[in-house]
Amino acid sequence: MLLRMIEEFLRRTGMPWTKFGRIVAHDPRLVGDMRNGRSPRPDLANRIEIYINTYSEMPHAL
Repeated sequence: MLLRMIEEFLRRTGMPWTKFGRIVAHDPRLVGDMRNGRSPRPDLANRIEIYINTYSEMPHAL
C-alpha cells in the first residue's frame, strides 16, 4: 500500500525515485529497496505519508 502511494506520487510529480528517498529518508536507495521487499519502520512510513500528503502545500510543488 505504501509503495503504491509512493509510485503514484512519483508518476504525478515526475520526481526521480532516488531524489524522493534522499529527501524523505536521506537514503537514495529507499524506493529501490522497497521495490525489492524492504519494509520501512513505522516512523519512516509515517514520515513518507506526511511528505506525500503535504507536498502540494510546499512552495516548490507543482
